[in-house]
Amino acid sequence: MVITGVGPVTPIGIGKEKFFAGLKEGRNGIARIENFDPTEYACQIAGEVSDFNSDDFIDKKESKRMDKYTQFAVAAAKLALADSKLDLDAENRDRIGIFVGNGIGGMETLHSQYEKLFSKGPSRISPFFIPMVIANMAAGQISIALKIHGPSECIVTACASGTNAIGDAFLAVQSGEVDIMFAGGTEAAISPAGVAGFSAMKALCTDHNDDPAHASRPFDLNRDGFVMGEGAGVVVLEELEHALARGAHIYAEFTGYGTSCDAGHITAPDPEARGAAFATRKALTMSGWELGQVDYINAHGTSTGLNDKMESGMINRVFGENAKNITVTSTKSMIGHCLGAAGGLEVIASMQAIEESYIHPTLNYETPDPECDITLSTGAGVNRNVDRLLVNSFGFGGHNGVLAFEKYHD
Repeated sequence: MVITGVGPVTPIGIGKEKFFAGLKEGRNGIARIENFDPTEYACQIAGEVSDFNSDDFIDKKESKRMDKYTQFAVAAAKLALADSKLDLDAENRDRIGIFVGNGIGGMETLHSQYEKLFSKGPSRISPFFIPMVIANMAAGQISIALKIHGPSECIVTACASGTNAIGDAFLAVQSGEVDIMFAGGTEAAISPAGVAGFSAMKALCTDHNDDPAHASRPFDLNRDGFVMGEGAGVVVLEELEHALARGAHIYAEFTGYGTSCDAGHITAPDPEARGAAFATRKALTMSGWELGQVDYINAHGTSTGLNDKMESGMINRVFGENAKNITVTSTKSMIGHCLGAAGGLEVIASMQAIEESYIHPTLNYETPDPECDITLSTGAGVNRNVDRLLVNSFGFGGHNGVLAFEKYHD
């Protein structure tokens, strides 16, 4: 199975060309929040998609009936479709599916409608309130927009949602049920309730409100919490023979998927990383790879004390002496933590590594943390041939997802 199309909507660029250029430039998408006045909030910064115009992708009337997270998803799917050069009219739409993960659903709509309810009463609630807020609507609206009749599902595993959606789509193609899947994640939770809630958990960075460009600092000793991001990342997965028959451009071969649950704490990762290690070994075993064959890991790398320490330790425990030869990076250093969209966007970022033999940098890595002993891509990035890579995602509730990709050789 192979990836034949990518559709990113991100704080550093919309579409593959702008996103890849942003990664290569080391562009920082973190700034003071513009979606609402954050003055009274402990965290006042985020990675917002500032140049998004839903009219570029969606009919104006339909767009008004969608929360922003759904608008992002539909846009990302259309970008992925265009990039793949699929002719849907020539395909059996019953054998195409949509798996798009989401962590929270329509939080902006939820917030605005509750305000209306409390200030003006129940008669003023929009009749589109429920269809706009429910988490499955991104997948549903993509199916409607593209007239795709195969399986359409929303995978909700917090910050692992996009990764699990892509992994489950991989299994759907592998089973023979479908030939093509649109898969990924979407999120738009930079709202008053979202920022207040994560701030109350002490999860967000609060010491760089006046210096947002240096706030997201994965694996750095002085990291202070994650920075919220938003956007969507959708990829086209295609059965290999189907892709070859139509002469599709192939980004990478999708070779393995591992998923597990820590079954420990609702928010904190297992400090021994047993679940994350189990998922990693499953992906490696399914791929048939030796430990020394992995070139690159796009890490979950949230810029929180617990996650970065756990993930670094897991990499060293699983790969042993081979760990020092694996280049690691965190896309979240540029775009923030896009929650349910993170896995989809990080898979797309990883396609650049294979396509261009280039691994983008991890920004703001200034002071090494002895408890995060990994080989990070920093500075201007690393020029390196990438044959095999992993993408890691770990979510609240103990959800773990690891994807494995390999350069396609015909």
